Amino acid sequence: MSDRLNVLKTYKLYVGGKFPRSESGRVYEVTDAKGNWLANAPQSSRKDARDAVVAARKAFGGWAGATAYNRGQVLYRVAEMLEGRRAQFVHEVADAEGLSKSKAAEQVDTAVDRWVWYAGWTDKIAQVVGGGNPVAGPYFNLSSPEPTGVVAVLAPQESSLLGLVSVLAPVIATGNTAVVVASERSPLPALSLAEVLATSDVPGGVVNVLSGRTAEIAAPLASHQDVNAIDLAGADEVLAKELEIAAADNLKRVLRPQPVDDWTATPGIDRLTAFLETKTVWHPTGSLGAGGSSY
Repeated sequence: MSDRLNVLKTYKLYVGGKFPRSESGRVYEVTDAKGNWLANAPQSSRKDARDAVVAARKAFGGWAGATAYNRGQVLYRVAEMLEGRRAQFVHEVADAEGLSKSKAAEQVDTAVDRWVWYAGWTDKIAQVVGGGNPVAGPYFNLSSPEPTGVVAVLAPQESSLLGLVSVLAPVIATGNTAVVVASERSPLPALSLAEVLATSDVPGGVVNVLSGRTAEIAAPLASHQDVNAIDLAGADEVLAKELEIAAADNLKRVLRPQPVDDWTATPGIDRLTAFLETKTVWHPTGSLGAGGSSY
């Protein structure tokens, strides 16, 4: 019989590529579906939320300016690293959501596949939502999608990993940076996913992960003047309404909560396009010759 002590894991926030504790020093107890203690998670403060926004804004230029092909490679690398820690995530998801090991394994495998799926879309979405527009004049008229900016993401409360990946991956696939508020009841898989992101090729600040009371963290994000959009997936109807009103102050894009019966279903491209802006450029073609071209 071994007499060694188990090394309990210390969960931390993920901000700007680093793993700080909450500046408030607060933690809260996280329990499994049966009420058994699992760990203490950091309880983020408003200051933590503001720091995360600063980190996301700092990282935005480089990430948005990277080629779509490069972003696809980075997302695929996340899938690789998540696959390598599959056993850990199966255990954490099973505890967090009260699932059997086989059901938890299905959730984790689908989360890995979802990263791969969105990795494949990074250099294709522009072809779907952009392109040349017919106009009544001698002009080239081209529309192309561009990222909105810093996006606050309230992770789904019930799907601690797959739901989180399903709302986070499309945000960063299209060149946005993200401040994620993990599931309040089940934050541990999200905090462990931050470790995967840190050991992948995702630049620091592109994704920032906060845990704690969803309403407390979301309020300063919704009213923050340097947050360009917010996904309210993890908010209930009352909180969503309050946050939507706060977000209107600087005309944030708001994606209201949408019921999802099955996170394993193919997600489509709605979340890819939710936080994209369209830039349209006009350029004169010049005088057309007999052959129909000025060149």
